[in-house]
Amino acid sequence: MSRAERRMSLFTLAVLAVFAAVGSVDSLQAEEPTRELATLQGHKDKVRSVTFSPDGKTLASGSDDKTIKLWDAATGKELATLRGHTADVFSVAFSPDGRTLASGSWDTTIKLWDVATGKELGTLQGHKEWVFSVAFSPDGKTLASGSQDKTIKLWDVATGTEQATLQGHTNWVSSVAFSPDGKTLASGSVDNTINLWEVQTGKELATLKGHANPVLSVAFSPDGKILASGSLDKTIKLWDTATGKALATLKGHTKDVLSVAFSPDCKMLASGSFDATIKLWDMQTGKELATLLGHKDRVSFVAFSPDCKTLVSGSNDSTIKLWGVRPSK
Repeated sequence: MSRAERRMSLFTLAVLAVFAAVGSVDSLQAEEPTRELATLQGHKDKVRSVTFSPDGKTLASGSDDKTIKLWDAATGKELATLRGHTADVFSVAFSPDGRTLASGSWDTTIKLWDVATGKELGTLQGHKEWVFSVAFSPDGKTLASGSQDKTIKLWDVATGTEQATLQGHTNWVSSVAFSPDGKTLASGSVDNTINLWEVQTGKELATLKGHANPVLSVAFSPDGKILASGSLDKTIKLWDTATGKALATLKGHTKDVLSVAFSPDCKMLASGSFDATIKLWDMQTGKELATLLGHKDRVSFVAFSPDCKTLVSGSNDSTIKLWGVRPSK
């Protein structure tokens, strides 16, 4: 067996060991994407963030044009434009019930919106610098935000009050994500590290080191066993959340990795890059499944639909693209 084969064998065993904790892995052979389904145009500047609603029927996007747009995911029709931020909108996130949308902005604020009416419900103020990332807890009661001020804040969604400020990073916090059980929060930072936090106490549980450059995106697998991180070092790393150990490094992008997202069935990982491409990765083997070409500028954000059949991407070319991914066998 060659050295390369041994490395791949070790990778496969490591990832399968993690999946074994939650049951057997039936054929994780993800299929290649079918085609580009649609291009949504409407934003007048860079699209920084885009995501599906929990029921998969609606898309939300945040842009440097200071607006948030809601779209019909089936038809691509623009449903509403939400205005209120006074600067670039870096991040958008739906609450688990799909009724509320949160947005983080360069204007240092977070806004909560009623999805049905498009009305602003409130503005959360507390960060001293840009808000790069927002994420709802699985129960929808807590919102986490990561900021250029090097902190993470936890907010009570019902009251809009600040619950805690988590400090530990030495540079901007670019991305935050809750574990599926809501007990752990992951944060990626320009200080090249990822921190894991206990949500209930705000205690820092671990610092994951391995990236050579800033970490711009973090995402938990749906089973919570693996954390993926994308970095300016052009790589994606997979981490065992129980031990904090790096399981694998995925290489293929030629420039910064700006966004990572797991498919809801855990079979694929998608990554968006400064190189204007999206890559799909097989989570059993770590192999690259496909490269999606179509955007004319960096791909800032990627997200899967709840049924795993569609991938959405937002780009600095001011467009949003929908990609068909064949259903899992």
